[in-house]
Amino acid sequence: MSYIRCRHLSVGYGGKAVAKDLSFDLNPGDYLCLVGMNGAGKSTLMKTLLGLLDPVSGEIEIGDGLKSEEIGYLPQQSAHQKNFPATVWEVAMSGTAVKNRRLFYSREAKDRCEERLRQVGMWDMRKSSYRNLSGGQKQRTLLARALCAASKVLILDEPVAGLDPAARNQLYQITGDLHAAGVAIMMITHDLKAMEYAGYVLHVGRKQHFFGTREDYQKSLYWKTLQAWEEEAMDL
Repeated sequence: MSYIRCRHLSVGYGGKAVAKDLSFDLNPGDYLCLVGMNGAGKSTLMKTLLGLLDPVSGEIEIGDGLKSEEIGYLPQQSAHQKNFPATVWEVAMSGTAVKNRRLFYSREAKDRCEERLRQVGMWDMRKSSYRNLSGGQKQRTLLARALCAASKVLILDEPVAGLDPAARNQLYQITGDLHAAGVAIMMITHDLKAMEYAGYVLHVGRKQHFFGTREDYQKSLYWKTLQAWEEEAMDL
């Protein structure tokens, strides 16, 4: 059974849809890339799936026993996040709050945080100030935070934006390892390299959408349109 099943879903703000009639599934073991031009409604869709926004219309079904505390979310980095006055350990540990809901962290929560920091290669920097990290190190710390909350699904919004090629490749390797370990991945991205990892693609367009395998997507006109748009954006 699907973790997330959407049928004829429209998402937006104040009852006004920015993306309409979306139908797709996220199943256990999937790696789904969510692509499309700026303003198509990708981030709005993510926030709707997370329960941060109400659907304008259509259906969202959560299945296979998936609970909200089993979903980790890595949003786009903001200026506030980049200067957060805390250590790597404190930032990552805050991700366990959703699972524990206690005043003090349990031994289990601390062990989980250590495991996640080691997993993303940030354990040796756990005492470092978050605000002094490089862009890639900050993103890996935030990924550890999201993983402290996630056990089944990880949702990422432009996780490699602003990263240098080495940091970008490292983050893709980490998410690939997580996927291999059984975590379902759903990622918004403008980086075409992400397609190497995807099993499925959801292309959100202004009027038409595509959902299917990566192989079928890369044979479609949607893929050619996206390539042309990304190349034009890089030249600006």
